[in-house]
Amino acid sequence: MALQISATNPEHPALLLELPWDVPLQDWPEEYLVPLPRGISRHVVRYARAGDEVVAVKELAERPARREYELLRDLDRLGIPAVDPLAVVTGRTDTGGDPLESVLITRHLRGSLPYRSMFETTMRPATMHRLMDALAVLLVRLHLAGFAWGDCSLSNTLFRRDAGAYAAYLVDAETGDLHPRLSDGQREYDLELARVNISGELLDLEASGALHPSVDPVEFGTEICARYGGLWRELTRTSVYPAGKYHYIERRIRRLNDLGFDVAEMQIEHASNGHTVTFVPKVVDAGHHQRQLLRLTGLDTEENQARRLLNDLESWMATQDDYAPGDGLGARPEVLAHRWVREVFRPTVRSVPPELRGDMDPAELYHQLLEHRWYLSERAQQDIGLDTAVRDYVATILPKARATLEPAPGESLEAAGGDAPEAAAG
Repeated sequence: MALQISATNPEHPALLLELPWDVPLQDWPEEYLVPLPRGISRHVVRYARAGDEVVAVKELAERPARREYELLRDLDRLGIPAVDPLAVVTGRTDTGGDPLESVLITRHLRGSLPYRSMFETTMRPATMHRLMDALAVLLVRLHLAGFAWGDCSLSNTLFRRDAGAYAAYLVDAETGDLHPRLSDGQREYDLELARVNISGELLDLEASGALHPSVDPVEFGTEICARYGGLWRELTRTSVYPAGKYHYIERRIRRLNDLGFDVAEMQIEHASNGHTVTFVPKVVDAGHHQRQLLRLTGLDTEENQARRLLNDLESWMATQDDYAPGDGLGARPEVLAHRWVREVFRPTVRSVPPELRGDMDPAELYHQLLEHRWYLSERAQQDIGLDTAVRDYVATILPKARATLEPAPGESLEAAGGDAPEAAAG
């Protein structure tokens, strides 16, 4: 069987043909590889460079490779945080003509870390709570979309810093199934697997001495269930309000938006006696602030970053002479937003030397600069301005650590996940 490359982008096959497909993945020469930390995987995984992109290459049988490729494409269409599928390579043979396993190729998720890299220095419990929050949000989003993961774990997740919190991304979809809707039993099974897997992974870290002494692995494994349960109830519960109190419905919608979720449609029923109203929201995937920022500015960020940048954008717009919301006479918000990107966001990011910021995402860098300005302003008891904050950040903060993992002001390196290089997992 001849070598075949099935790709999402017509440009990828030409770039991927340069890789040594006649060599088993575990034996690939160093000249093709990119030295990034890898998470635990049941398959051989390597990181390689294809043109200007870094890709994760996972070796597995043809049928599961194609199935996972299609599932990842489905998740991408649904807007679920997961690694981007690029291609499946089949028909591989070695130089002697013997068959080699197929491979699945995904795009390296820039600025991400597998959890073991984050534990290279002992992580504080507060940071671990944030990881559990991120993983719970990811699992809820998957279940709302009808996706049963089948193997939720820290090993199958990548984490990216998101304005002081973390965003979680699915890495391994091999065991997943997509349904129109999940039953309570399917969700509970997924959650129980997550509890057992996470407890086991933390016990393994404890045995290696990489776990904070105050962390109970079993307790933290159980925590994912509690955090998932609270979020799921808030997103799906039925509310009964007094008739005429429609602002209660608006308040509920705003609370859902604050959690990062949108209401696609709603079912409102009046009681037969006319005294109460039943409200059932249909909640869709997270990203309310992401989409708002993208619509206004064209910036594609994580959710918490978007929330912070929108706050700064709104504060800046309020200082502009042509900002007149509500009267229809001022500049449109989109016009002001693009001016903010051109005059504030981009110049601020570019004022940080590239050799110091490394591969840090521009939105995360801007968030940290805003945090540093707040920190300095609180200390000085007056607004010190963004330019002053940038100069101090460049002089005192960035040189102390690798830019991709530099914590926000007042946060230690261990809270940011340890002094580990940028990574992805396959």
